Amino acid sequence: MKNFKTVAALRAFRQEITSKGETLALVPTMGALHKGHLSLVELAKTKADHVVVSIFVNPTQFGPNEDFDSYPRMVEEDSLKLKPLNIAGVFAPSVSEMYPNGYASTVSVSGLTDCLCGAARPGHFDGVATVVSKLLLQSRADYAVFGEKDWQQLQVIRRVNADLNIDCDIIGAPIYRDEKSGLALSSRNAYLSTKELASAETLNVTLRSFAKDIRDGADIDIATADATQKIINAGFNNIDYLECRESESLKRVDQFDPKHPCRVFVAAKIGSARLIDNMAV
Repeated sequence: MKNFKTVAALRAFRQEITSKGETLALVPTMGALHKGHLSLVELAKTKADHVVVSIFVNPTQFGPNEDFDSYPRMVEEDSLKLKPLNIAGVFAPSVSEMYPNGYASTVSVSGLTDCLCGAARPGHFDGVATVVSKLLLQSRADYAVFGEKDWQQLQVIRRVNADLNIDCDIIGAPIYRDEKSGLALSSRNAYLSTKELASAETLNVTLRSFAKDIRDGADIDIATADATQKIINAGFNNIDYLECRESESLKRVDQFDPKHPCRVFVAAKIGSARLIDNMAV
């Protein structure tokens, strides 16, 4: 398993496999890898001849009062988790490699970023769109795999890929959940105490009930209020959003129509962790 530190090294590898007519899949991550990340890698391996996992805690997608400084960084431990998967390599660039002196460009997507995490975390998706654009262009990957837990992020990346003609096949992977509780796996789950974890495990249950109520024809405003109260009662500090939106456009849904796919979305804070989840109605 190779360890790429620079864009030049990554591109040299890309050129080498291209000359052999072989394909590359990229799995972009911020590290602190868990089983959910590893499931993305396994999916990537079914799509391409070679897989590279990028590990980069991207400063431009964190807000002023968010957890950039405390976000876990454990590249060596992550590499050990990846080694048994027999991938081509890890791309773990420095901040200065990704954003060299004088860097002044930003990729911004309108519309899709005005709601949900885009509204709750101003500027977040500019950072995501910029760094992912760079990673796709740096690697020139044929495929890139992203988890559906960050559903809004997935739609933003698909839009950027299409709009900028990057020509990468963007693949969404199903949310990896704890087998017993159904909690969506996240690197930020490590922030939770035992008591907070028990409360967090109720989030997906409430979200699933919320989706069922909407599917069964309940008034969406009433169903939202009911689910909101359940989340607060479970011990969450705050809810950034709990909404039903169209799956692709992310437009708000006021009345469920089975002809138009939609999803329910939640972002809620418990302790020092901010957890997100979503699922199809």
